[in-house]
Amino acid sequence: MADVRTGLEQATEKMREAGLPQTVVKNFERLFTDVLQGKTGVITEEEIEPVDDIVSFEEIVDSKETVALGEQLLKSLVVIRLNGGLGTTMGLDRAKSLLPVKDGLSFNDIIARQLLDLRKRFGAEIPLVHMTSFSTDEDVREAMISYPELSPDGVPVSFLQHKHPKIYADTMMPAHESDEELNWNPPGHGDIYAALLASGLAQKLLDSGRRYVFVANADNLGATVEPAILGFFAQSKAPFMMETAKRTKADAKGGHLARRRDSKRLVLRESSQAPTSASGGVIPEFQDISKYQHFNTNNIWLDLQAVVDEASKHDGVIALPLIANKKTVNPRNRGSRKVIQIETAMGAAIEVFEGAVALQVPRNRFAPVKSNNDLIVVRSDVYELGSDFKLVRNPERSQMDLPLVSLENTYFGLIADFEKRMRVIPSLLHAVSLSVEGDVTFGHRIEVRGRVSVVSESDSGLGIPEEITTIEDKEYVIG
Repeated sequence: MADVRTGLEQATEKMREAGLPQTVVKNFERLFTDVLQGKTGVITEEEIEPVDDIVSFEEIVDSKETVALGEQLLKSLVVIRLNGGLGTTMGLDRAKSLLPVKDGLSFNDIIARQLLDLRKRFGAEIPLVHMTSFSTDEDVREAMISYPELSPDGVPVSFLQHKHPKIYADTMMPAHESDEELNWNPPGHGDIYAALLASGLAQKLLDSGRRYVFVANADNLGATVEPAILGFFAQSKAPFMMETAKRTKADAKGGHLARRRDSKRLVLRESSQAPTSASGGVIPEFQDISKYQHFNTNNIWLDLQAVVDEASKHDGVIALPLIANKKTVNPRNRGSRKVIQIETAMGAAIEVFEGAVALQVPRNRFAPVKSNNDLIVVRSDVYELGSDFKLVRNPERSQMDLPLVSLENTYFGLIADFEKRMRVIPSLLHAVSLSVEGDVTFGHRIEVRGRVSVVSESDSGLGIPEEITTIEDKEYVIG
């Protein structure tokens, strides 16, 4: 007999069989119902207006009262790093946060040592907790064995994010590929609230006297604990605070902050929530950085008690808006069947919490490593690790912006290929840009100055001759 159950029924049953908490299943049911009702999560221009009244970091950092309060409240803080990614686009098969990124230290090492430095200076036990996935949890737990001080009072090293069934776009039924992993998708960083609540970790942290939470991506070394920001957050009495930065042309395709015209609440509009234009792309207004000037750094501050209180009003979850992401069931096969991935964004909670605020921070608090183009900059002499293990710009760099690096993906996109060819990281201290086309090996120290392009006309991995130690404002051709 044919299975006559609806896609919604089959999807929720699949989640229950996988052992997902009832609150997570109910929240997925809410979001899937929105999809079935034709909702897309799109936010139109008519619904929002630009934001121009955000307090800046420069306005608070000089306040002795704010800084002192933040230092005092460090004992009430917990740091959570979003650590569920494998970095598959870089060819990694372990947690991306374990990749050596600076002076032989991984992202996790640097983040841990930053917190140990704060503990030494202020006597505050600040737990470091990772939101992991089934793919990264074991690796992260093993790496954190070296830092037992960061799990005081029995605070766990990690907690797992959940998963959602992928939905076939043509039938609205849950995916049923032979490879079971292809039938599930990560639910987005918005799952942090459900994971904190369903695991009981939120209440455990509150019971241990930790009310404030700082959340950031594991690959963003710019996201450090800043007492002035903690102090400002506490003074604001806001339940939620998002760190934003000024958008540049490089950020035009990413999400932005806005304000609802009706409620006047702040709202985050991601690219998947932007209306499309007649040509099929997102509307021009979405990419207008002069109109929508602020983007979400994904550095988030939470009042944990406010999270628990808000969830109690909505069946134990934070009722985030839908993001219906259209993908292929096999992300490595663009010709595979189309699916809808039901997701939510952590930053979207800025609209859910009444009284939520934003803080404009310097760009250096947003330094993610998403590709090897970013990795080479962080590993280079553009950055230094301070005595407090903060990643800081080299004071000898005269350029305001970071060097723009473009390495040909064929030869440098995967980490194994990158390491094979980039044996010695070039000096980028005085570089404006560096592009590399073709199969090039960097086998000795080279100083890049100004705008440089290195082009190989050979596919045999030729290196730059050893007598060449400086390349300045030119195209250098090999082969």
